[in-house]
Amino acid sequence: MPDTPGTDRQPPRQVQLDARQVRVLAHPLRMRLLGTLRVDGPATATTLADKLDTNTGATSYHLRQLAEVGLVAEDPDLGTGRQRWWRALHDISNFEPTEFDDDPDARAAARWIEANHVRLMAEHAQQWMAAAADQSREWRDAASLSDMVLTLSPARLRALNDELWQVVMRYRDQPPSDGPDAQQVHIFLSAFPRVEGRR
Repeated sequence: MPDTPGTDRQPPRQVQLDARQVRVLAHPLRMRLLGTLRVDGPATATTLADKLDTNTGATSYHLRQLAEVGLVAEDPDLGTGRQRWWRALHDISNFEPTEFDDDPDARAAARWIEANHVRLMAEHAQQWMAAAADQSREWRDAASLSDMVLTLSPARLRALNDELWQVVMRYRDQPPSDGPDAQQVHIFLSAFPRVEGRR
């Protein structure tokens, strides 16, 4: 359903990833396919292959792998003839890393997903910094890269992360900004214990 000013957006579709889904998702192309479908909407394997600079055969194979575990699905309303359209089945995926403590393969997959996410955060930040000089003053002043060190218990860290997420979701639930200067914006939330120097 399109977003209309003055109306509430649909709540995000969320999935709590299970061990099988985590194992399937721990693959570079599958992560990129799912992310592209979530951000850009339904697409064909050919369109995705062009966008992600890969081949249609690999794209089709990995879309089927994601579909087998319920992360993507064909969109029959958009398909015509032999053309198959795919869509993400959720907007947000979650998992608690400790859920996989007894499953070494799922635990390794979850670690890979988290490491890949950190790599993507750094990559997107570097892309912004490389392009920032060509952006308007308003965008350069609005963008932010910052950090802070707090002393918190696990319960307070969880509360902080939950509260920050609620703020992000409040902005997500509002009608999107319109006008010539509106753009998609990457928002990354990361908060974890400081471990440098520990043995």
